[in-house]
Amino acid sequence: MDKLLVIQTAFTGDVVLATAILEKLRSYFPDAQIDLLIRKGNENLLQNNPYLNNLIIWDKTTNKTKNLFKLIAKIRNEKYSHIINLHRYASSGLICFLSGAKFITGYKKNPFSFCFTKKVPHLFSAPGTEKPILETERYQMLIADITDNITLLPKLFPSQADFELTQKYKSVLPYICIAPASNWFTKQFPTQKWIELINGLPLNYKIYILGGQVNSVLANTIQKATIGHDVENLCGKFTYLQSAALMKDAAMNYVNDSAPLHFASAMATPVIAIYCSTAPYYGFGPLLDSGRIVETNEKLSCRPCGLHGHKSCPKGHFKCAYSITNNQLLQWITDLKTK
Repeated sequence: MDKLLVIQTAFTGDVVLATAILEKLRSYFPDAQIDLLIRKGNENLLQNNPYLNNLIIWDKTTNKTKNLFKLIAKIRNEKYSHIINLHRYASSGLICFLSGAKFITGYKKNPFSFCFTKKVPHLFSAPGTEKPILETERYQMLIADITDNITLLPKLFPSQADFELTQKYKSVLPYICIAPASNWFTKQFPTQKWIELINGLPLNYKIYILGGQVNSVLANTIQKATIGHDVENLCGKFTYLQSAALMKDAAMNYVNDSAPLHFASAMATPVIAIYCSTAPYYGFGPLLDSGRIVETNEKLSCRPCGLHGHKSCPKGHFKCAYSITNNQLLQWITDLKTK
């Protein structure tokens, strides 16, 4: 029996995008064991996934190196026939090198790519490209030789209980979900700009603010500064899949260039992705026609200043965020009125 291991030990959004190849692998290897290696904290994302047999969890928060070598021993003992490495860095390459797998596919820039059976470039499109290479397309390139060239969408599978839990919030229609936080300062739309956005929205929309418990202070600040709107802070109250279930039926979801953007793509729901220091041509943007991109109209020589963002603006002005206007963010409402 074929045994396949997919590796994606990066962040939450990367794991969501990784689900795009699980369905494809299952269709070509219907009787295989298909496992996924992720970092601890992202387990909830894969609950109920019908294409997956087992999750392998790497705890990177404590005893990272010790836990890595325990993982390697476990993976070697499983005797995987195929390893698909979606991660570009040395730790995953070392896992592959010591795995004993006969077929290993990964990216050329991985320091251990010399041991890969197949390696492909991890390419970014040029600035201004109308249709950039998407991360899901880069993933598909890794498995094209053992499947086909068709890229599928990522998918999340909230349970019936998840949908039932969020149903009472959906009874207030229409509603908008806002996920204002990011792990990176320069990826996060400023607090005052979120407040201005909400105050510019029509009053008939209920507003839900989503995020983890750590984002509750930010959400409270936004909530208290809004005027006349029905805003509810749900930070820390939902799991990832429950948040995705609520986003599913929203009139619109406002997000940064962060994980909730990929929740929206996986749930096939409308989304507005706000790009501050990063850029959509990196290939991590909305995947459906219902997704919109909002970014500054100013030509800034300092943007983008990196793939992942920074803890502060390197130039000190953060113009890439502050020059985005409410008119840009509210254009979808204007478009609805003209239909």
